[in-house]
Formats: sequence, C-alpha cells, structure tokens
Amino acid sequence: MSKKAPTPNTLHLALPATSANLGPAFDAAALALRLFLKLRARPAQPFSTEASGRDAEICGRLENHLILATYREILRSEGKSPLPLGLRLDNQIPIGKGCGSSAAARLAGIALAVHFGKLRWSDSRIVGEAARREHHPDNAAACWMGGLAIARMLSETEAQVARFLPKGNWPLLLAVPEQTLPTEQARRILPAQYSRADAVSNIQNAMLLLAALVQGNPKLLGSALADRIHQPYRAALCPLLPALEKLAGVFGVLGVALSGAGPSVLIFLEAKASLSRTKARVAEQLRGAGLSAELIATTICGYSNAPSTDKRPVSGPAFDWRG
Repeated sequence: MSKKAPTPNTLHLALPATSANLGPAFDAAALALRLFLKLRARPAQPFSTEASGRDAEICGRLENHLILATYREILRSEGKSPLPLGLRLDNQIPIGKGCGSSAAARLAGIALAVHFGKLRWSDSRIVGEAARREHHPDNAAACWMGGLAIARMLSETEAQVARFLPKGNWPLLLAVPEQTLPTEQARRILPAQYSRADAVSNIQNAMLLLAALVQGNPKLLGSALADRIHQPYRAALCPLLPALEKLAGVFGVLGVALSGAGPSVLIFLEAKASLSRTKARVAEQLRGAGLSAELIATTICGYSNAPSTDKRPVSGPAFDWRG
C-alpha cells in the first residue's frame, strides 16, 4: 500500500461493529467484529451527510445525527466552535440491534472533534468520553482498540482498557432479527440485586471465557458463556437467544451469547465447521421456533485499519487517520 501524507482537511475513519457482554462478562468486555462504519469527513458549508450501505436513510438523515451531535457537543464543551463538515458514510453495522452502532457513531463524532478541533486527547480519554455517553465502556473500548477489549471507568472521563487479539481462529455468525431493541428497555428489565451464587458463577465463567480466548481453547468456550446476570432476564425480549442456545455443542456451534443487550445473537463456530451447513442448520432451528433472522458471517477485527488495508498486527486503535 502506498503511503500518503495526512491531510488536515480530510479525515477517514473505519470503526468496527462490536459485540459486548459475551455472556458472563456483563458491562466489562466486548469483541470488535469485521463489520464497519466507514466515514470520510471534510470541511463543508453547510453541514451535510451522504450515506450508503445498511440503514442508509438513518445514517444520511441530518436532523439529530448522532455523529454530528457528538462532534458539536465535544467541541462546545471544550470552548471551540464546530467547523461545518460534509460526511460521506458507508455503513455495515446493524443499527439498534446490539452490535455497537451507537458506540461507533459516538466515537466517530469524538474523532472528528479531536481531529478538526485539534484536541490532544489520549485513547483513554477518547474511550472514556464515549463510555460516559454510552453508560458503559465495553463497546467503546472494543470499537476504538479492536480485538477483545476489557474495560472499566477510571474516572468520569477516562477508561482503563486491556486489549488483545484472541489466539486461534474464531469464525462467528451474527443472527440479526428484523426488530430493534433499545438498550434502555433491555436494562430496565434487569434486577437491582443478585445473589452471591449468581455473582460467583459469572466471575468464574468470565475468567474461563478469558482463558478460552487467550489460550485458543474452544473446549472451554461453550460452558464459559453461561450467564446469570442479564441473559435470563432478557430472553423474553430476545427470543433468538433461547432458540439458538439449543444448538450449543452440535452442528459446528461452540456456543451462543446475546450480542450486547440484544436482540441479536453472537454464535461462535468451530474453526473447521462448514459455514454453509451451519448457517442452514441455524436457519432451520429458527424456522422451527417460528423465528427468522439475517445470518451474517464475520470474524474478530484485531487490526488498525479498514478492510482494504487490514494487514498490520494489533498496534493501535481500529481506525484509519489517512487523508
């Protein structure tokens, strides 16, 4: 790839979809997926948007645009006037379905503010600012850093993030239903308190999940995805989950978990499983339960550039600053 000198008047971004919670790692961990929100921004008068790809009508709607609203809010909070921008978006991330679309949009807005407002923000500040708006840091950390991200808030505006690329080959399927589910609704259904047994079980499973991904050990994964904190309560709002949990351990399926707050489901596949056969079996299982979903094959995004330049090892945020 030929290198081009950065152009301060143009910003290119490629931010990945994310799947948070991963069963027991509630509000603590997320995976970056190879589905991207790609954006090109340059100064323009007045503000404008042009969108293609998934949910293009929503992405191109100028009114209440989450990226531009975040961009304006950040700069005004820093005492700077927002420079009018023209955005060109190409979106692959399902919106409102537990795949990190709002985290990607907020991070895009923050990145625009950092770039065009010449803010000297660290990665922890950028992730923390997105997490403050998202009310949890997992999606924001994975979207910004790539790979598997484990995150917590250090302060109101800074996040502490550990990120690594899981060992081995982890093919994934996203089962995405037609309906959306607001995160606020999915959170309201959760109890205010949990038993010690539930808390201990989730801690144990989260540790085993981390070990499975660090060691590249798929045998640990299925049982390690078991959760007592959020999935049992959200199953009523996310009918794909109980239907697909029955496939864990058969037909090439290692295990399943809600993607974020749902309603989408993340399916971990055996490395040597036939993708076409497994997709057919998943679709058959859903039909038998009177359900349907779009099945999207993907993998973990652990690199620092968009798909066309996705060749470098993990060494920085999962975005592209080229002009």
